Amino acid sequence: MSNFQKSFFGNRKQIVLLSTGFVENCPRFSYNKTPAFAEEAKGRLNFPKSFFWGSSTSSHQVEGGTHNDWTEWERVTAKLKVENAKLRGWPDYILHKYPNPLQEENYISGKACGHYHRFREDFDIARSLGHNAHRFSIEWSRIEPEEGKFDEKEIEHYRQVIRALRERGIEPFITLWHWTHPVWFAKRGGWLAKDAQIYFSRFCKRMGEEFKDEVQYWIILNEPMLWATDAYRLGKKPPMAQSVFKFLKAYVQLVRAHRNAAAALKDINKDFHIGIAESMNDMLFPALLKPFVHYFRNLLFISLVKNRLDFIGVNYYRPFRFRFQKPLHISDMGWEIYPEGMCHLLKDLKKYCKPIFIMENGIADARDAKRADFIKSHIAMMQRAMNEGVDVRGYFYWSLFDNFEWDSGFWPRFGLVEIDYQTLKRRIRPSAYEYKKIIEESKS
Repeated sequence: MSNFQKSFFGNRKQIVLLSTGFVENCPRFSYNKTPAFAEEAKGRLNFPKSFFWGSSTSSHQVEGGTHNDWTEWERVTAKLKVENAKLRGWPDYILHKYPNPLQEENYISGKACGHYHRFREDFDIARSLGHNAHRFSIEWSRIEPEEGKFDEKEIEHYRQVIRALRERGIEPFITLWHWTHPVWFAKRGGWLAKDAQIYFSRFCKRMGEEFKDEVQYWIILNEPMLWATDAYRLGKKPPMAQSVFKFLKAYVQLVRAHRNAAAALKDINKDFHIGIAESMNDMLFPALLKPFVHYFRNLLFISLVKNRLDFIGVNYYRPFRFRFQKPLHISDMGWEIYPEGMCHLLKDLKKYCKPIFIMENGIADARDAKRADFIKSHIAMMQRAMNEGVDVRGYFYWSLFDNFEWDSGFWPRFGLVEIDYQTLKRRIRPSAYEYKKIIEESKS
């Protein structure tokens, strides 16, 4: 372990065994939709002609060849994650894939999906599936690998990415922070450093200046509450510094970072659309407790930066229950499938009077048995909210490809497109064509 790794991650013995996801030993239930949304999912879907349909990715998860604080952390923790995975039961359809949770390479991002070199081919796939928008992130560690030194070659790379989307009639939505940091930023203390927001705003300003004529939609932060919770309150993601004080400090810094970056971008172009992508869970809690938990988990960050938001991005995957009840329908990750939760959250966001985008909504489903119904049902719930006056402007499925799912590694299969991680061959799944049908029907 290098001196940096020792100082950044602490003594190896102190690193806790990390979650690799949860899978029932051999789930065998069918996906029978409940009456609450089954009929609605079958009905006619009506959306504005201007509605954005697409998918999302993030740089570290798909590009490959990154060097940031996460790649440093992966090397330190991969063996421990394997040992943790051995304590769980895994179905054959997971273990027969490569890589799987019992293999160390599962937890090393490495070449990922090779998207960095194959983005044009990948955007051809997105276009063939009817997508007219795509959300991706710019890797800060590529742009500014050393403090204050911007890599012109990498800036040009992302310019080509943006132009490749434009050439295919796909609107680019750019995320400026999707959890990864340059190593030099992490060494300075990351978001605990007093000057953290200054460095981040400088990066955001540079990106705004470079792409001011080519990009309209900017997502400054991705899931700040979830990241701060996992990194500093639960201590299960880098920098694994478990402390309530550090959690609060990082959280405040992220609030300031959003405000400052938004102001910097608006100074460049007042017509930029500035937003956030916040992770949200429908809280299935007792009536007296739910409002407090819901506000803190889902709405607090948005409330603190609402004056610096042109739109709200929602990342919705599952609900949280007060007591554990075995759900009838779960994903490969063990996450409950609950489309109604999306409708509940969207209706509650109406009070902010901001346009809303579903920035992430997806399912880990290696067999592609549930994904089509998952997409249809969630889109039906989105339309129900729109019918009740919620201003939703777009839907982005997570993700265009199978990808590196952070501390879980490669085994969770979220993609509309399957990736063979040995050959990097792409294969469009049947559910992707079902999503395409929805897009086409919405335009007819």
